[in-house]
Amino acid sequence: MAELKFELYNNTLIQQLVGPQDCHLRLLEKILSVEIGSFGNQITIKGPKDAIEQAKTAIDVLYHKVSKGIELNEQEVKAAVRLSGNGANDSTTAQDLSDIVLKTKKRHIYPRSATQAAYIQEMMKNELVFGLGPAGTGKTYLAVALAVSMMLEGKVDKIILSRPAVEAGENLGFLPGDLKEKVDPYLRPLYDALYEMLPAEQVDKKIAIGEIEIAPLAFMRGRTLSNAFIILDEAQNTTPMQMKMFLTRLGENSRMVVNGDLSQVDLPRGTISGLRDALEVLKGTPNISSVRFSSTDVVRHGLVAKIVKAYEEKSKKEYGDE
Repeated sequence: MAELKFELYNNTLIQQLVGPQDCHLRLLEKILSVEIGSFGNQITIKGPKDAIEQAKTAIDVLYHKVSKGIELNEQEVKAAVRLSGNGANDSTTAQDLSDIVLKTKKRHIYPRSATQAAYIQEMMKNELVFGLGPAGTGKTYLAVALAVSMMLEGKVDKIILSRPAVEAGENLGFLPGDLKEKVDPYLRPLYDALYEMLPAEQVDKKIAIGEIEIAPLAFMRGRTLSNAFIILDEAQNTTPMQMKMFLTRLGENSRMVVNGDLSQVDLPRGTISGLRDALEVLKGTPNISSVRFSSTDVVRHGLVAKIVKAYEEKSKKEYGDE
């Protein structure tokens, strides 16, 4: 057991940092298996050396957040822990990552892990980014947030959101309505993300006038997409030909994000995933980047991270590391 003592100098901010009945400190203790005491403006951390260092960095991140007027809650505390790990376990780096913000009409969105921060940075500087990893890591949510932010800033004129409808054969035919109504259930997560970032009436208006387009992958064929932010979700369920078709839609002043989870391919057995194929074909190409998420980046219910980790371990044993 080691011990670290340090002081913070703004009593008002310290009260916000520790939370009611020191609840934020208790949560840090539980996550990192350390003991944290607060007396006046002095903080004491006891525990294993590595855990102490991560707890100190997490506290520095939280203090940095409250100094900028950000209200803390359980999710912010968990985010500070993620930012203080994953190779970002010094205070300056972690605070820099916590300063990344995507501004939308309804909320400001901050990265909740070091990988999320890297993903946002890669999307900002590259024309094509692949986001790879399990459900619940924020791949689609953050891509939509950046797209909305760039549209509000006038950097793009249009947002195009797409995903393959892998059951688009006989099952889809039994659903009522026209083709758009048949595939809308597959596109629902994209709608949900938009409604979290823009008022509903603005989303509906932008869809009506074509500034936001949500369409199945098949609708992309034959088009050139210029001045747009283009997102392909569930890309593991494309074929190589579909992926090539989609990637070659990229036009002037456009940005493209392709997201998928190679552990959840729903294509017929023996069919190569277009996402896996594209990663191999485009490896090393300038202005193309890939970011890999893992179970430690899951920001949904804590049980989801445990479920994802269990499946990751099973996959490694049976098939080797993805």
